[in-house]
Amino acid sequence: MRRRNKGLSFYEKKKRINAHILREIFGMMFGTFAAIFLAVVLVYSAGVKTNIIGVSMEPSLYNGQKILINRFIYKLISPKKDDVIVFLPGGNQNTYYYVKRVVAVPGQRVQIIDGMLYVDGIPEENEAYDKMEDAGIAENEILLGDDEYFVLGDNRNSSEDSRSGNIGPVGRNTIYGKAWFHMSGGGDGMGFVK
Repeated sequence: MRRRNKGLSFYEKKKRINAHILREIFGMMFGTFAAIFLAVVLVYSAGVKTNIIGVSMEPSLYNGQKILINRFIYKLISPKKDDVIVFLPGGNQNTYYYVKRVVAVPGQRVQIIDGMLYVDGIPEENEAYDKMEDAGIAENEILLGDDEYFVLGDNRNSSEDSRSGNIGPVGRNTIYGKAWFHMSGGGDGMGFVK
């Protein structure tokens, strides 16, 4: 009988794949792909993309800036004061979406006196907005009916909004959704609409 040399051995050991590790890797890959798929489906079904047209919402939103619209939130809750909404004026399907801020909700009284907005007789105390040069139809007091909202642009002297006779108070049935995320442009890049 010969003895084998117990020195170096150049035999390669076969590597075995552990079933537990393999399951863990596939689980992480599946979870990642599922999360990406769900995010894409949510953005494209609940959020619709549009562009801001004009300067009426500056400095909050800028001309050409892309925004995402949450189409389903107003199926669950009503628009609130200070929400930035997206609507079709008069429900006209042949026009572009208007993006404006809600300043008064159903049942409230609105009037513009000496360039100041009054809601239920109380003046708006936000110095970020310029004094309005044109009161439009809000020169006389307007009582908002059920499902009517009064909207203004943030750049009030360069905005066609509820003061205009061809727009007036915005009906809830013409509101397409809430502007909730701006994607580019303007002063602060991407972020939620304030």
